[in-house]
Amino acid sequence: MIARIALALALLSSVVQIDRTLQRAIQESRRPALERPMRAASDIGRPEVVLGALLAIAVFDAVAGPATVRLALLALAPTNLVVEGLKWAVNRERPDGERKRSNSSFPSSHAANAAAIAAVIGRRWRRVAPAAWLGALVISISRVYLNRHFCTDVLAGLAVGLGSAWLAVRLIRPPDRFRSPGRARAA
Repeated sequence: MIARIALALALLSSVVQIDRTLQRAIQESRRPALERPMRAASDIGRPEVVLGALLAIAVFDAVAGPATVRLALLALAPTNLVVEGLKWAVNRERPDGERKRSNSSFPSSHAANAAAIAAVIGRRWRRVAPAAWLGALVISISRVYLNRHFCTDVLAGLAVGLGSAWLAVRLIRPPDRFRSPGRARAA
């Protein structure tokens, strides 16, 4: 048991060291030309922008929009519950030195929400999927670039968002084996 704890701590310290090394390298490579685009990308992840975009989807695609927005909201609920619970439990200091339990660094809520929405949008509109995922990645990278998150914060956020979207899809559309034979979709 003690050996396992020692191993876990050794691995964790390696991850923290990698995070710090990447953070320093990224901060040293910041360029004035990237400041405005990175701030804009980060602002896209703000709740009011996300909710406004979801409202626009519901309004402009009267056929599939409302169902897509319902699925997105169903994905965002567990995403934010998990993220906020982890932020409170982990209480990781942000790379810029800010330490607030209610807004700690791990995991990135911007990355989590972006991944959840990209997964839902990409599932509904396959042609838009690459752009949705590119947007999620740019938002996530902006958080590291702007020194608000470490790389592992963003990776964990992406995983939480993707997992929550997967769960939401399963709740709304159960696997075919749980459907009645008349409602099973064609493969």
